[in-house]
Amino acid sequence: MTRALVIRAAGTNCDAELCRAFEMAGASPDLVHLDRVIAEPRRMEDADLIGFPGGFSYGDDIASGRIFAMRVRERLWPALRGAVVRGCPVIGVCNGFQVLVQVGLLPGPARGEEWPIDAPPTPTAALCDNVSARYEDRWCGVEFVRESVCVWTRGLEGLGDEVGRLPSAHGEGRLVFGTPGTLARLESAGQVALRYKDNYNGSEGAVAGLCDATGRVFGLMPHPERYLDWTRHPWWTRLDEGQRRGQTPGLRIFINAVEAARSVAV
Repeated sequence: MTRALVIRAAGTNCDAELCRAFEMAGASPDLVHLDRVIAEPRRMEDADLIGFPGGFSYGDDIASGRIFAMRVRERLWPALRGAVVRGCPVIGVCNGFQVLVQVGLLPGPARGEEWPIDAPPTPTAALCDNVSARYEDRWCGVEFVRESVCVWTRGLEGLGDEVGRLPSAHGEGRLVFGTPGTLARLESAGQVALRYKDNYNGSEGAVAGLCDATGRVFGLMPHPERYLDWTRHPWWTRLDEGQRRGQTPGLRIFINAVEAARSVAV
């Protein structure tokens, strides 16, 4: 059985949905508190997939995801690096994306470069206050980037405006990069996986989701785990039968990852 480790903390509130997403995609989820993973880092070694869910970890004190990320950097970097190096797919959704960016997993080193061993990399991006300076809760139109190397979004390119939506809810989702030229480099490397169609939060390049150079580490602000069933779509009764055929885009994301994890295990 493909095993998915979902790591929660005080204030996390999307962990049940993330576990359900992995389960519907064919994996066996294991929901574990961050403290337990720190005490038993081997849990990461045993995982085929790793998920960092959304919510307000540790009350988002200081900044969104900051305390969670710093604890991972200080106590779990060797285990997390080991999982990434062996090809374990990793996802961070909303608060989880904020964590991955502050840990330094995203956008990560360029293709062909090694992950640092002794200490986690210095973060090169940040998720800041929305341009509206407000918490925004909406279903947003998204574009799955055709040129992306992201294994999580494979096969989702070209969805129409009706189906190609994801629920989104955050106050600090505006993605910015630390140096000029970073966005162009990431686009050239295929690391931009998802874009907002209306860029309501003001992210640089309208980027809604990034992956690392391997395509296996993926972070995004919208919530695919809240779009596992067609009945979750805000106007699902008005979608015609052809549009509602097969899996939702949200579920397809997790199925892709489970298939990628199994390919590594073979």
